[in-house]
Amino acid sequence: MMRDLSLHLLDIIQNSLAAHATHISIQICADKARDLLLLEVTDNGKGMSESLCAQAADPFVTTRKTRTVGLGLPLLAAAAGRSAGNMSIESIAGRGTRVKASFRLSHLDRPPLGNIADSIVPVVASCPSLELDILFANQAAVRQLQLSEIREQLGGIPLNNIEVLNWLGSYLQQCQKEIFGGVLDEVYC
Repeated sequence: MMRDLSLHLLDIIQNSLAAHATHISIQICADKARDLLLLEVTDNGKGMSESLCAQAADPFVTTRKTRTVGLGLPLLAAAAGRSAGNMSIESIAGRGTRVKASFRLSHLDRPPLGNIADSIVPVVASCPSLELDILFANQAAVRQLQLSEIREQLGGIPLNNIEVLNWLGSYLQQCQKEIFGGVLDEVYC
C-alpha cells in the first residue's frame, strides 16, 4: 500500500516516462467548500488503446514484461474509493494519457498528500530534459511551476545541477505549504 498521494504521483510519473512522455502536467487542487481534493496527471506519451485503457485499473493487466501484475493504478483507485472519491483514466493511443483521482478532503481515510518535492526532484534529476508543469491550487490561491521557465532563467545551467535541484525541492515544499498549509504533509487549507 502506498502511504501518501506523493507516492501515487511518483508511480503515475514513472508510467508516463515508460510511455515515452516528454511533457507531464500535474495539478493538485483542494476545494474546501466542495470538500474535494483532486489529483490530475496528463502526459503526451504513447497512450493506450481503448481496450487497454478500460483495463488499466485491473492489477492483473500490465504492459510490463518483468512481472504479470501492475498495482499502481489499482492502488490509487482503491485509495480514492476508500475516501468517497474515484479515479478515471482517459487515453488516446499515440497522443497521451490523463489520470484523475478525487478524494473527499475531510474523509478520515483520505491519504495524506505527502512530500511532493520528494517525488518530483528525483524525476528532474534523472530526466532533466522533461517538460514538467506543476500546479498547486486551493479556493484562494494558485502556485505554479514550469520547468521550461526555469530552464530559460538558468541559461545553460542544467536542471540536474545539485544547487538547482536543492532550490527546486525547497520551492516545491514552500508552494505546497503555502497552498495546503498544515504539518506532516497534510492538507489544511
